[in-house]
Amino acid sequence: MNYIVVDLEWNQSPHGKKYEIKEIPFEIIEIGAVKLDQERNIISEFERVVKPQLYKELHFKTQEIITIEMEELQRGDKFFDVVNDFLKWCGEDYIFCTWGSTDLIELQRNMHFYKVDIPYETPLKFYDIQKFFSILYQDGKSRTALQTAAEYLSIIDGEFHRAINDARYTAKIIQCIDFERASKNYSIDYYTIPYKRSNEIFINYETYHKYISRGFRQKESLMSDKEVLSSRCYLCGKECESIVPWFSTNTKIYFGLFNCEEHGYMKGKIRAKYADNGKYFAVKILKLTDENGAKQIYDRQETTREKRKLKRHKDEES
Repeated sequence: MNYIVVDLEWNQSPHGKKYEIKEIPFEIIEIGAVKLDQERNIISEFERVVKPQLYKELHFKTQEIITIEMEELQRGDKFFDVVNDFLKWCGEDYIFCTWGSTDLIELQRNMHFYKVDIPYETPLKFYDIQKFFSILYQDGKSRTALQTAAEYLSIIDGEFHRAINDARYTAKIIQCIDFERASKNYSIDYYTIPYKRSNEIFINYETYHKYISRGFRQKESLMSDKEVLSSRCYLCGKECESIVPWFSTNTKIYFGLFNCEEHGYMKGKIRAKYADNGKYFAVKILKLTDENGAKQIYDRQETTREKRKLKRHKDEES
């Protein structure tokens, strides 16, 4: 199996969100990629500029970040042709590697808009090298800029913010880090969500469990689903005692605290998300915790109650 280290540059509506195309807010204007073999040696590169079809002026942020001019883009090829050449170049047996989690979302969104068939299994498994860097060198939660990581590893030898350059730097970082250890923490892309119960995703990582639900037409149906609200211990499979039942801090995030008679406290977090296909889905994280972690859930619940109490009081006064 090969590793496809891909980086994208994209543009957006130069006249603001009001004028963007909802189905494709970010139009890809450059694809850069490096192919590594199983020993993580560089064996090939892909570099193409994409001619804009939708946003034919550069947004000021795009101009600030990347060193590319519209004249160069106009000499590029259409996305449909570039991405099909890219997918052929990828080959048959590979896994994507990216710096962060957004590139693959925008790649698939652009493919969907231009009616390019997705040739790989979805939901898509990939390696987020930014996440790997955090696990190996930081706290596992921080997300560092590519240039900062390259500086830390002393591998800078050129410019950033062109797709091929950033793909090369990401590939160099892969070659520098303890990749075997980090690769246990693979990621799942949410652009295409599970389409039925049997396709839902359950993953046990080193320190936590992740569940990705299928899609629901109504958020109320999602947040009343038995599996979404389940608090089974991911180590022994037994149902946990509910200490702090699921509660929401806003319309998208829910927290809970549970106890496994064998493994102790387990805290939970549910994010209710809205997919491009118009359905709601949940990403649930369950993680063992200690007395301090349990107290954080209690405190969060109490803060939420106080805020809602204060809001009710203000509403009654008005």
